[in-house]
Amino acid sequence: MAESNHYSVLVDEYISEFAPDVQVRLQAIRQIIREAAPNAEEKISYKMPTYAQHGNLVHFAAYQHHIGFYPAPRGIQAFQEELSKYKGGKGSVQFPLDKPLPEDLIRRIVAFRVKENVEKALEKKQKK
Repeated sequence: MAESNHYSVLVDEYISEFAPDVQVRLQAIRQIIREAAPNAEEKISYKMPTYAQHGNLVHFAAYQHHIGFYPAPRGIQAFQEELSKYKGGKGSVQFPLDKPLPEDLIRRIVAFRVKENVEKALEKKQKK
């Protein structure tokens, strides 16, 4: 089995551990990330679904009352105003399970992180 397929199975298993209504939300986030970062590798890191392209892009995880979304501190800072209505920390945001997912915002954050990581990788390559 190819490595990426192995990780997809692990992400499937992770999602399957939650209630059906939470699974729908997790699959929605997964699909948004896959569309916004089609070249990202799907894996499990820090015991949560993680997407990497020239380094980690984003992680997400389900909890009792929210879905945690982890786009690194820069991903939070860049969308600080729009994220201000959610609880969160330096590199995380909590999307409550009783509110609609901000799908467009998630898509834009992922696209921002892809652009950031690709640019960083190009700069690094040019320095060599």
